[in-house]
Amino acid sequence: MPNKWTRDTVLELARGYQAACVLAAAADLDLFSALTDAPRGAAAVAGGLATDVHATTVLLDALSALGIIQKRHGQYSLPDQTAVLVAEGGPESVLSMLQHQANCLRRWVQLADVVKTGRPAERKPSLHGGAQDEAAFIAAMDVICAPVASEVIADLGVPPFKHLLDVGGASGTWTIAWLRAYPEATATLFDLPHVIPMAEERLTAAGVRERVQLVAGDFTTDPLPTGADLAWVSAIVHQNSREQNRRLFGAVANSLTGGGRILIRDVLMDDSRTIPVAGALFAINMLVATEAGGTFTFDELREDLEAAGFADAVVLRHDDGMNAVVSAVKA
Repeated sequence: MPNKWTRDTVLELARGYQAACVLAAAADLDLFSALTDAPRGAAAVAGGLATDVHATTVLLDALSALGIIQKRHGQYSLPDQTAVLVAEGGPESVLSMLQHQANCLRRWVQLADVVKTGRPAERKPSLHGGAQDEAAFIAAMDVICAPVASEVIADLGVPPFKHLLDVGGASGTWTIAWLRAYPEATATLFDLPHVIPMAEERLTAAGVRERVQLVAGDFTTDPLPTGADLAWVSAIVHQNSREQNRRLFGAVANSLTGGGRILIRDVLMDDSRTIPVAGALFAINMLVATEAGGTFTFDELREDLEAAGFADAVVLRHDDGMNAVVSAVKA
């Protein structure tokens, strides 16, 4: 944020949505795939995407102006430097996160209505439909977490454990990182039935599938698998109210062995709820996307953990984003 607000800096902030909308539209339309093989004219791109030629030309020109793609002699191309980031399938691709952010944008534009009514935004699926949006979300979590997971785990200094319970383990990214860091351990990944095949694919590719039990279920209604001595609750508590988190923590406590530990990875706010800035903005994301979700302070998490049967809560890792980690032990 600027050190001093002026007319120009306020207006610049107000216009910030424009480039994001251009990038989101390109991701929604899968426009980048149309440029991966060879340069193409706007008519050829529009023909492949079944879009309007004039509108496609305007979008391509805006992407070129932003430097995402290149335009030469009426032909558009995707430079190698950006192709590895925005084209589908590459190890560095962030396309799924761009698609997820496009879904977030559709909710954020309803913020005034949400504040007026106190109700979350209407969910509007992308051109790909709700099922593909869910798959993009799961893949986006891998995009964000995979590059940092090993570093975060190393920072925690957790003593050796026998069995990990990854609650809402999604893509399996964190299960993979934990098992690589602790080669003697095994794990159970618990998530919704339609997510399990996505996790199985990644776990198999990572070479750890034989060390993982995959269990389908809903942690809001189903009992958690028992027998773990470490539970990993990653990027979940912000979806819930405090009462919902107390029930979740209670379910985790019931599933852990005696003396088992819970680790909560999430945004951690200071008492003012204005720091970190990313956390205050993420609270808006939860406001428009969930019935009762939000961001929490350490004292709030500690109180809810103690109410659910945990003790000795401590912050193991501070972070300005999603990678703060709180630890507590089953009392």
